[in-house]
Amino acid sequence: MGDSSRLCSVWLGSETGILKGVSVARKQAFNFCNTSRLSRDQEVRALCWGDPAESELLVGCVDGTVLTFSTEKGAFTDMENVTRMRQSPTHAHRVATGGKENGLKIWDLERPEEAVFTAKNLRDDWLDLRRPHWVRDVAFIPDSDKVVTCTGYHQVHVFDPSSPQRRPVLEAEYGEYPLTALSLPASGNTVAVGNTHGQIALLDLRKGLVRGSLKGLSGGVRGLQCHPSQPVVASCGLDRFLRIHSLEDRRLQHKVYLKSRLNCLLLANRDLEDAGGVAGEAGPQEVKEEEAEGSDDEVWDAMERVGEGPKRRTPEEEVVQKKKRKRD
Repeated sequence: MGDSSRLCSVWLGSETGILKGVSVARKQAFNFCNTSRLSRDQEVRALCWGDPAESELLVGCVDGTVLTFSTEKGAFTDMENVTRMRQSPTHAHRVATGGKENGLKIWDLERPEEAVFTAKNLRDDWLDLRRPHWVRDVAFIPDSDKVVTCTGYHQVHVFDPSSPQRRPVLEAEYGEYPLTALSLPASGNTVAVGNTHGQIALLDLRKGLVRGSLKGLSGGVRGLQCHPSQPVVASCGLDRFLRIHSLEDRRLQHKVYLKSRLNCLLLANRDLEDAGGVAGEAGPQEVKEEEAEGSDDEVWDAMERVGEGPKRRTPEEEVVQKKKRKRD
């Protein structure tokens, strides 16, 4: 297949996941794919060259994977799964990426040839077995070079690219379920993390300890963001609710039902209570907000307690009772 790929001057990606090469000079077309894993999940959405010599072709798929195709060998040589990409809020030319079996990488967009930092996997466990890694979310810690990640194995890691150590400088765990999202409050000393069972916790980035948890969620957390200036955190997920908690007393302040399963959210920089000073011609649309106070336990406690009725007699007891009635 290497001879065929070297002939191609035009490359195309298909909806079925097939990479197609066309030789305009010979008016021939060739298909390059792995038939054992061909599916619409591998639909090709983007193509670009991986090097100036055009010996590598980067193939972006709809499921978030990035494949590397060698035009010299005529075969796919590598696969990279990118679950999350975040841009540094202070250095816009820096981005961090990570995914399943794809550790944290920090890229400089002004020099995109290779990553400026590539994290090293965790040390083997006590059985000398390799520990898998799966970066689910990442954030740049303010006023430092450090980066924090959460993983699909309920871990929180802090990396310091300025140090020679490429493994985490801080390791912490929360709960037993995969972590799906994280966000940093304005202070930068803690991180809010959420998991697939609707649990949100605040972890201390200096000691790795849990400082508190936020209650009221009943579905997996998909989106999490702390306000840049107010001490609040907003969350959304599979239970179709937007929730806003206070970071000071961890009380639920707002709860809005939005009918659809929610995947992500974005907060405006202004005060959340500020309407923006602009009203529509027909007036603002009212959104029904659920009661923030109270919980399910209080509902159960307020219900009337029903006492147990008389027990039903067994057949033997019925026979004995009939005999007593006849004697009387």
